[in-house]
Amino acid sequence: MRGYVSTAFGCPFEGAVPVERVVDVSRAFLEMGAYEVAISDTIGIAHPGQVRRVLTSLVAELPPEQIALHFHDTRGTALANVLESLDFGVRTFDASAGGLGGCPYAPGATGNLAAEDLIYMLDGLGLATRVAIDAVSAASTAIEPQLSHPLPSRYVRARAATAARARA
Repeated sequence: MRGYVSTAFGCPFEGAVPVERVVDVSRAFLEMGAYEVAISDTIGIAHPGQVRRVLTSLVAELPPEQIALHFHDTRGTALANVLESLDFGVRTFDASAGGLGGCPYAPGATGNLAAEDLIYMLDGLGLATRVAIDAVSAASTAIEPQLSHPLPSRYVRARAATAARARA
């Protein structure tokens, strides 16, 4: 089982979440048998400074290989948050095709971290993802016409623009 610590970086109802509470809940999940805890930015407000504070406390108590991170990209900081997390040894990140998703409690939420954007950055850093970015991008592009809005993935947007330029 994987445990999710939701609203770890801020709650739409209670506001700031004490780092100690995130650590306590994470530790409890592992004691109950979870193989991993996903520290979640459910409403998309995390920034690298918060990520640093939370992970400094978490990795003092838990091995980084048992920590995953779940970032929404509402404020455009998801990739910066991943980059900050890498320095702490975290290597597991949730992402969704094209950046699908969102949160009903976060007005203006744009969705989860786009898988293509994450893969592009990690590949560029020389970190093996073993994921075919073009295949994920093609799947996202196939999904997009079924939605009432464009996908927020920057990689998908850039890939479409490059393909359109090549056809012109």
